[in-house]
Amino acid sequence: MAGIYLHIPFCKKACHYCDFHFSTSPAYKDQMVKALRSELILRKPYLGNELIETIYFGGGTPSVLSVDDLSMLIHTITENYEVSASAEITLEANPDDLIPQKVKEFRQTPVNRFSIGIQSFFEEDLKWMNRAHNASEGLSSIKRVQDAGFENITADLIYGYPLLSDEKWMFNIRELIDLQIPHISSYSMTVEPATALASFIQKGKQKAMDEGQSARQFEILMDELQGADFEHYEISNFAKPGSRSKHNSNYWEGVNYMGIGPSAHSFNGDSRQWNVADNMKYIQSMEQNKVPFEIEHLTTENRINEYIMTALRTSKGIDLSFVSQRYHSDYSLQIRNSLEPFLDKEWAILTNQTVTLSKQGKLFADHIASELFVELL
Repeated sequence: MAGIYLHIPFCKKACHYCDFHFSTSPAYKDQMVKALRSELILRKPYLGNELIETIYFGGGTPSVLSVDDLSMLIHTITENYEVSASAEITLEANPDDLIPQKVKEFRQTPVNRFSIGIQSFFEEDLKWMNRAHNASEGLSSIKRVQDAGFENITADLIYGYPLLSDEKWMFNIRELIDLQIPHISSYSMTVEPATALASFIQKGKQKAMDEGQSARQFEILMDELQGADFEHYEISNFAKPGSRSKHNSNYWEGVNYMGIGPSAHSFNGDSRQWNVADNMKYIQSMEQNKVPFEIEHLTTENRINEYIMTALRTSKGIDLSFVSQRYHSDYSLQIRNSLEPFLDKEWAILTNQTVTLSKQGKLFADHIASELFVELL
């Protein structure tokens, strides 16, 4: 099994915190769609004859595409790859794009899952983030998609920024619970270099993020969603039983995937590659039937450490027996020895050769993973 990710590099506005590759100019949208189709055809050998179980339109803002563009890209995939009849096909969308007519048209496509970038239900928060939608559009977009018959929906929320009190944060979480959203992804506000937010903080126009606030609001998130019967199956992802993201779960479980479009990443178990993060260079290269990418061949050390990083973030955890069988028992022993301080702090739990994080440990997931990284024998 495998997945295909398509990066749609267009947005109406630049969110102040975002460092993803995108353009706010739609001038080359038609050429981009043509280039994406070309890459899909050229890269067919990359996944061999693997069954495609997930297709994910990310970005950027994929919902800026016309329904015809979207249908054309999906058709190109089904014509060139073996796609499962039950494939999960996800479209990331901003609330302002989900107008009644477009939602109705989406219903006629194979898209069966929406990822809606809500972020907050408060107007002042959305303006602070420089989001393209307003608070009322956030609420109405969810109801509109549900009324159209879409049940498999995930919504994004952000926490840990200066305007967000604990009371407002609680409201945002409960709003999604009350709307019966089956999957919620939630992220702490991070300050990435070369973003507007980083510049504002550097110039003293904006407060720095408060790590204490982020930790506290993450704990509120865990408590509220656990109380509403959500499974905390990955650090930033919560799902009702049966509603986990298949596409993202495959990332965390090391399943092969192919990334299409500028800046998109691909992984086949032996190497990782990524396309140029420049729209015009990408289009011009694809017009010559050349995929503009760089590649990194993974060492045993790379593979084990990537497994540690991704597995520890999930409820499945790190399987030390798997590490021993797949690589070498000495690597499993390295991890076990490095784990001891975190077992003592009760940040990690070891059960039948499986390492998972406690609630407290989830606050330090990246740090713990880095401390468990192995060194080449």
